[in-house]
Amino acid sequence: MSNPYLALVEAHNALLQKTDAPLFANLDTLGHSPKAALAADAPVVMIFAPHPDDECIIGALPLRLGREAGFRVMNVAVSQGSSLKRQPERWVEVKNACDYLGWDLLETIPGGLMDVNCKTRDNNPSAWAEKVAVIRQLIEQYQPQVVVFPHNNDYHSAHIGTHYLLMDALKAAQHACTVVQSEFWRQMEAPNALIATSQQDTADLIAALACHVEEVRRNPYHLRLTGWMADNVRRGAEVCGGQGAAAPTFSFGTIYHISRFDGQQLLSTDKKFTLSESDEIQAILA
Repeated sequence: MSNPYLALVEAHNALLQKTDAPLFANLDTLGHSPKAALAADAPVVMIFAPHPDDECIIGALPLRLGREAGFRVMNVAVSQGSSLKRQPERWVEVKNACDYLGWDLLETIPGGLMDVNCKTRDNNPSAWAEKVAVIRQLIEQYQPQVVVFPHNNDYHSAHIGTHYLLMDALKAAQHACTVVQSEFWRQMEAPNALIATSQQDTADLIAALACHVEEVRRNPYHLRLTGWMADNVRRGAEVCGGQGAAAPTFSFGTIYHISRFDGQQLLSTDKKFTLSESDEIQAILA
């Protein structure tokens, strides 16, 4: 008797091993999402991406804030990667990705910040202060209502460094806002938000990720994004919804920790969010 799940496994494997999935070195064939007409005083959500491509991987919540709640989405490319040779190419790739999603793209300094890590923070305070000043200036200029950046144990040194860079800059600016901490390389200990994305939004994030041509050639994150999002729903059902909570019926989700920064520190919170595609995304601001 054959295993009835073999066909399911084979179908998943075929998707993960696709060699003909298109990549987009330019937007001629892909097109882009026209930017919505925004109010002059539209609230701002700023993503602080350690590397070009991170903005797509953890971009579910900002995408929904832009499309459903009229936010201006700004992606700050904190770095443009550690390879000086690749930096111009990576800037083109992230520009294509943001153009496709209808997001603004901001540069920190020409070529991006380098050595954004705890080693610099601990051992070279003057160099670290210069980096903090760059991020502080962006925060003060654009006054984001929501900021998105990695949690403090996200494995990669640049992800962890970006966390502390943002915390130091928010404190320096004394800027009160909603802080959304993301995860990718390592799971958070206590996330509190599972945010669903529709099939269209999920496909758009994958297409934008496919604009990072050389990165996904090296490691096909784009083909694995739906698998990661599906596992987020499995895990988030209980770690965000509570032990024994009923599993959500949506397929794709991204996990975050959402809290308030009061201008001096992150405030502890007991709030938990499990938002389906049809739920009001503004609930994260309550």
